[in-house]
Amino acid sequence: MPANLPPQYFDAEKNFRAAKTPAEKIVALEEMLAIMPKHKGTDHLRAELRSRIAKLTQQAGKKSGAQRMSMVIEKEGAAQVAVVGLPNAGKSQLLASVTNAAPVVAGYPFTTYAASPGMMPFENIQIQLIDTPPLVPQMIEWWLPPILRRADALLIVIDLNDAPLEQMESIDEQLRQMRISLGPDESEEILSRQKALIAGNKVDVSGADVGFKDMREMYGDILPLVSISARDGVGLEEMKRKVFQVLGIIRVYTKTPGQKPDMNDPIILLRGSTLADAAEAVHKDFRARLKYARLWGSGKHDGIMVKRDHVLQDGDIIELHM
Repeated sequence: MPANLPPQYFDAEKNFRAAKTPAEKIVALEEMLAIMPKHKGTDHLRAELRSRIAKLTQQAGKKSGAQRMSMVIEKEGAAQVAVVGLPNAGKSQLLASVTNAAPVVAGYPFTTYAASPGMMPFENIQIQLIDTPPLVPQMIEWWLPPILRRADALLIVIDLNDAPLEQMESIDEQLRQMRISLGPDESEEILSRQKALIAGNKVDVSGADVGFKDMREMYGDILPLVSISARDGVGLEEMKRKVFQVLGIIRVYTKTPGQKPDMNDPIILLRGSTLADAAEAVHKDFRARLKYARLWGSGKHDGIMVKRDHVLQDGDIIELHM
């Protein structure tokens, strides 16, 4: 049985080849394990990767072995978004306001020293946010770059009242040091080109409108922006909506003939996915067996018959026929 490895696996494999220390190699190998589909075709490869991890753990010593728990955060929900920013920008406050997580929130910097996940509800789905340590030169943890590269998108939190343009410039530089680009970049040094949303925080503080205007003038044509107050809850629903848009995902619902669809359990697909992609997401064998489907939503008429190559839209309902 072929392994059928996804493109993300080969990105992680590229990270492994570029890694310089045992700890960095362990991170990349665990990324590969987490991404790899679980079926008989990957059993031998999974065993080989676990063997490599065991040997590298011995080389790195007991300390590295103990730290492995924080190397890879398994994706949950519809997508995974890493929250980044400089000290005291309000990342932890934001996570506490929109998720079920309880990070330490304080008025002094460096309260976040480990990656902390939480689930953010958006309409009928959950999006996983990961609070991360502040991006400060010489203080980047060795396990952080792989987390940021593996995330589906970045949520960049900026303090609008503390030289926001300089903050963004510093964040962009730190990401590039981690071989992450926020835009098109043909450099061989870049391993990941990340989608991102800028959240200008502390809009409740006097003078924040000036900072947001500066950010919009500088970055408005490059990255989407939203102004928020993580403390007071201002703009958080708009931020959730924009996170969903940045991720580039759609929700598709299935139904069986004669029954109503379950609108609480959508299939999550990338924008531009086809009916055949949706069938495979339901079951790996359905793609080959699919004959046609009936569609409610983006079709010209409700219940219209569509073929395998029909491009689905957010909110579509499909009835698969084999």
